[in-house]
Amino acid sequence: MEAKNTWAPVTPVILAGGLGTRLRSAVADRPKVLAEIHGQPFLSFLLDQLLSAGIGHALLCTGYLAEQVQAVFGASYKDLRLSYSREPALLGTGGALRLALPSIKSEWLLVMNGDSYCDVSLAEFWSWHAGRAAPATLLLTRVPDTGRFGRVHVDLNGRILSFDEKSREPGPGLINAGIYFLRRAVVEALPPGSTISLERNVFPSLIGNGLYGFCTSAPFLDIGIPEALAQAEAFLEHRVQSKH
Repeated sequence: MEAKNTWAPVTPVILAGGLGTRLRSAVADRPKVLAEIHGQPFLSFLLDQLLSAGIGHALLCTGYLAEQVQAVFGASYKDLRLSYSREPALLGTGGALRLALPSIKSEWLLVMNGDSYCDVSLAEFWSWHAGRAAPATLLLTRVPDTGRFGRVHVDLNGRILSFDEKSREPGPGLINAGIYFLRRAVVEALPPGSTISLERNVFPSLIGNGLYGFCTSAPFLDIGIPEALAQAEAFLEHRVQSKH
C-alpha cells in the first residue's frame, strides 16, 4: 500500500451521476453505480481500488437517484472518507466536476468514471503523469476491438494526437479507460452551470496543449450496457477473492 502523503496533491473524484439509460432493462431501480456484482455495489470496487492505492478520501459526484448512493455509502467506506457533490440537473462529466470544484482544494484531480473499472496501478499512473507536468493525462488501455468505445491515437512519447468516434475503426487499439489526472486549472476554466462533456468538449480542446495518454494493457470493464454488466461477475472475481 502506498503512503497516504503520496496523494496529498490529489483529490479523487468519482463521476457517479449518469442516467444509465442503456442499462435500464437490467438495473431499473437504482443508479448504475449501485448495480450489484457479487452481492455488492459496483462502486465499491472503485472505492477498494482507491483504498489499495493508499488513498484516504474521495468525492462522489452524484445526480440521478443521488440519495440512493449516499444512503448506501454514507460518510465513509471502510477507511475511505467520502464526501458528495450533487448535480441539481444533468451537467455532463465536465459540468459535474466544475460544480464540485469548491469542495476540492488540491492542485490535481484523479477523475474516475463510476461505470467502468480498469485493473491498473493508480500509483504507477500518478508517477508517470507527474513526470510530465501535463495539464491532463488519460489512462488508455489496449482492447481487442475499439468499436464500442472509440479509439485514441498517441505518438511515441504518449502525447494524444486524436480521438476517433465509436464504431469508425473497429479492431484492436487504445481506448479511453475512464480514469484521468486533471490539473485544477483545467476544470476552473469551464463555465459554471453549463452542460459540458470531458470526452467531447474538454479533451479534444487540449490536443497539442499537453494532453497525454498513459498506455497500458490493463483489463478493462465498462458496465454501460446489459451485455457488459453480465460479464462483470467473472471480470471482478479475483477482486472479490482479494478482499477476503
